[in-house]
Amino acid sequence: MAGTKQATATVSGPEFACPVSPVVDIVFSRWTTSVLWALHAYGRQRFVELERRIGTITPKVLTQRLRQLERDGLVVRTYHPEVPPRVEYEISELGLSLAPLFAHLTEWGTANLGRVEEARRVYDADPARPRP
Repeated sequence: MAGTKQATATVSGPEFACPVSPVVDIVFSRWTTSVLWALHAYGRQRFVELERRIGTITPKVLTQRLRQLERDGLVVRTYHPEVPPRVEYEISELGLSLAPLFAHLTEWGTANLGRVEEARRVYDADPARPRP
């Protein structure tokens, strides 16, 4: 145990201060959860189908997210050399391994988001609190 503490103390960087940070950066960047959720819930989809399911994402941002998720190994892109060409996206095995994490977060949200909203109302109603 002492060796672990010493090794940790000699390495610097935010990823060592909180080992969850790199995971949060990968999985919870803007739109990533929506893309992964849609692919997990509805299976393999073409770009336009995915865009319609998410709704408010722009094509440019969806392209960026899909490329990053493919690079991270969370999404598989399949090109079909047909006329016209067809491209499909699906969640990878690695992406599927995040399902329990999303399930726990869903449970936490169901149990606690009301409490968070109430805490915000109390905070915002306090005249002693600074206003933005």
